[in-house]
Amino acid sequence: MYDTQVIVVGAGPTGLTLGIELARRSIAFRLIDAAEEPSRGSRGKGIQPRTLEVFEDLGIIRAILKAGMPYPRVCLHPGPFSLRLGPLGGRNQATERVPHPNLWLVPQYRTEEILRERLAQLGGQVEFGTAFEGVSQRMRGVQVRLSTGELVTAEYLIGCDGGHSAVRKALGLGLHGETLKRETAFVADVNVDELDHTDWHVWPFAKGGSIGLCPLPDPDHPSLFQMMSPREPVEGIESAIQRVAGCHVSRIAWSSMYRPAVRMVDRLRLDRVFLAGDAAHLHPPTGGQGLNTGVQDAYNLGWKLAHVLRGGPESLLDTYEAERLPVAAAVLGLSKQIYRTRSLKRGETTNQLRLHYRTSALSSGKPLGGLHPGDRMPDVRLADGTRLFEQMRGTHATEFVMREGTRILIRPDGYIASIGKQPVTAFAGEPIHPIDASGTDFDPS
Repeated sequence: MYDTQVIVVGAGPTGLTLGIELARRSIAFRLIDAAEEPSRGSRGKGIQPRTLEVFEDLGIIRAILKAGMPYPRVCLHPGPFSLRLGPLGGRNQATERVPHPNLWLVPQYRTEEILRERLAQLGGQVEFGTAFEGVSQRMRGVQVRLSTGELVTAEYLIGCDGGHSAVRKALGLGLHGETLKRETAFVADVNVDELDHTDWHVWPFAKGGSIGLCPLPDPDHPSLFQMMSPREPVEGIESAIQRVAGCHVSRIAWSSMYRPAVRMVDRLRLDRVFLAGDAAHLHPPTGGQGLNTGVQDAYNLGWKLAHVLRGGPESLLDTYEAERLPVAAAVLGLSKQIYRTRSLKRGETTNQLRLHYRTSALSSGKPLGGLHPGDRMPDVRLADGTRLFEQMRGTHATEFVMREGTRILIRPDGYIASIGKQPVTAFAGEPIHPIDASGTDFDPS
């Protein structure tokens, strides 16, 4: 007998996304976090277009869009004059295929609040103040020791507990890669009076290293900025900002130090224990990839865990590592490149819309125009006026039947499993929502 089916360690964006995926599929789980209360830091603030599509499926897109804003323009202050550049990610128009084309700025604490609210709607909760202390694996499950003194048995354990992951350390897995800078960098959330809130202000030649102040959307604190610096200012935050911007700091809400690095594990699974998010791969903040990659780890793993726990073949879980490990490596390479070049350019690679699983064991069939098995399925306006993404929303797979009997089977996570004319046989036991798209003007190119 098991006490629960899954134990998820870590209630950041990755763990919360996984909790939602399990909760909406009626899988019993416990989501624990060592912290006594939720963090209030902005941390990862950039939500990529692909993650916005994930959040639409999870039912939180309206709240996320309302809580955030488009990325502001970058305003450089190299000396007595200022230079305005474009915003990160540009200003792209939504299209039928890409409904959320732009990088969206939401402080991480607000993203986590929205995810927790959605989890509560589904009957789940976070157990704060409960730490993971150890695990022993058994033939058909795991026994997990908690800081409460409990010994909890479950079928699977998922470590989503960040860069200092206790679960990863318990497995004896190391993070391989490199530190990009020896010195620790500094980030803080500060209220800065009298500073223009429409631009991301950067003083590249400030004494002691560049200082950036990025405005954050917060109705309770309309002058809130995220401060970034290569090191903690020697004279203090208030004095440093007064020196470069001539503005008064009225409040320091949160601060943290980190060492920019690109590191990852060489495996995501050890028997019945999995790793996801920063527990498996560490990114520098440049490029806005870390939070997004973690959310999509959870989005990939959640439906597979549920399928197996409902009686599906356990071999499906092997595809998690096979699909996500190469993605993590590719994204880390991109993060490293952006960090070293300081490039402001963003596109379909950074927005994660081009990430695919073409070589996955779950991808079969032949390409249809420019669309391959394993690709993200684009949005489509259907003949009845609804959007394909609206029809895909939920826990089911989707079968998109086109002219001449061509069938596109779309996985629960929105990627194409197969393209062909044969009836669907994959995901036996999973609900499949059929869509007659024969009257739809769909161009797969």
